[in-house]
Amino acid sequence: MATAERALSGCAAVPAHRDGNVLRWLAAYTASLVGDNVYFIALAWSAQKSAGPAEVGLIMAAGALPRALLMLGGGVVADRFDPRRVLLGSDALRCVLLLSVAAAVALTVPALWLLVGVALVFGAVDALFIPAIGALPPRITSADQLTRVTGMRSLSMRLGQIASPPLGGLAMGLGGPTAAFTVAGLLFALSLPLLMTVRMRPVGAREETPAEPGTAWKDLLDGLRYIRHHRLIGPLVAAGAVCELGLTGTLNVGMVLLNAERGWGASGYGWIVGGFGAGAAASAALLALLGRLPRAGLVLSGTLLMGCAGAATIALVPALWIAVVLAGAVGLGAGVFGSLNNSLIQTAANPAYLGRVTSVLMLTMVGLAPLSYPLVGAAIGAWGSAPVFVGCGAFGSLGVAIALSSGAVRRAELPRLAPGKAA
Repeated sequence: MATAERALSGCAAVPAHRDGNVLRWLAAYTASLVGDNVYFIALAWSAQKSAGPAEVGLIMAAGALPRALLMLGGGVVADRFDPRRVLLGSDALRCVLLLSVAAAVALTVPALWLLVGVALVFGAVDALFIPAIGALPPRITSADQLTRVTGMRSLSMRLGQIASPPLGGLAMGLGGPTAAFTVAGLLFALSLPLLMTVRMRPVGAREETPAEPGTAWKDLLDGLRYIRHHRLIGPLVAAGAVCELGLTGTLNVGMVLLNAERGWGASGYGWIVGGFGAGAAASAALLALLGRLPRAGLVLSGTLLMGCAGAATIALVPALWIAVVLAGAVGLGAGVFGSLNNSLIQTAANPAYLGRVTSVLMLTMVGLAPLSYPLVGAAIGAWGSAPVFVGCGAFGSLGVAIALSSGAVRRAELPRLAPGKAA
């Protein structure tokens, strides 16, 4: 035990981007992320080959239902058990599932019921994986490095989104869905030995003493009460939820309709999405390198306002290049806001509740935010892009008002970097 603690102390003496423990976790997370994206490519192509357009939509949407319904329960599991073990179990199950599907697809054309079943199981496992991945960072690094770890994780997500399509396309081209499902399963297998080598730090309660464990339902209600009554976490969760509801529909659905309305075409859409991705990647790289921003609560509010203002005005500009620049600003602002929001929550939260807090945060993204998609589409069809983008940007800016109305958020600061960890 003493040897393990000394090893962890040694790891804590270097910044997160030089910490082998953090880098092994990041490599495992990246492998899982790319495997996840390749799986969706394989699922989409398998559905397209064996079903009609309506069935393809059903298959692709099937995983969202269990993911949304079980997400809060996944937070309870992450808090009751070692989150690393939950991640190991999740990746092992997904590995076995996808390799089994690859074998089935190699023998016969995949039936509709098989693909729907795979999507449902995969979505249920995601509901366990996502809260656990959010609960893990405070257990592998010190509090002053959480912002840097969040930035590294966001940068990994962006790089994974770039690498996954060509990898999935190459696998599809060489061996069809069988090869693509196999590659995805092997990527999950790759994450397992990396996760096994990640060392966990002891964490103590920072504030409230958690209630004694009871039933899963009691634990869930206890976690929701914890979020509601926490003077910093409650407003941050609410601000993040409002931001997601306001901006996600315009960025995912509205942007496609805006390009069609302006005649910018598929290439214009690609440029705008690329601009947003570049801004988000820049924010991730900035936070990964700096490790800390002063006056985090005020910076968080300011960058959210910048993102909302950019999203509101992007449908008002006449030229594509201006829209691309605005999309970059939206990505930068939303990226900094999201990273600081996560870092402040992870720093302030009692570790015993962090899985449940993460599950509520993610539920707004995978459960609530997509509900805005049909509303945004219908509104743009009725009134055009400009008023809908302005309205959604204004709604998202209510998150700024929620954040600034809280004294705890206005005064929020991230832990100062310990000597020797600033670079």
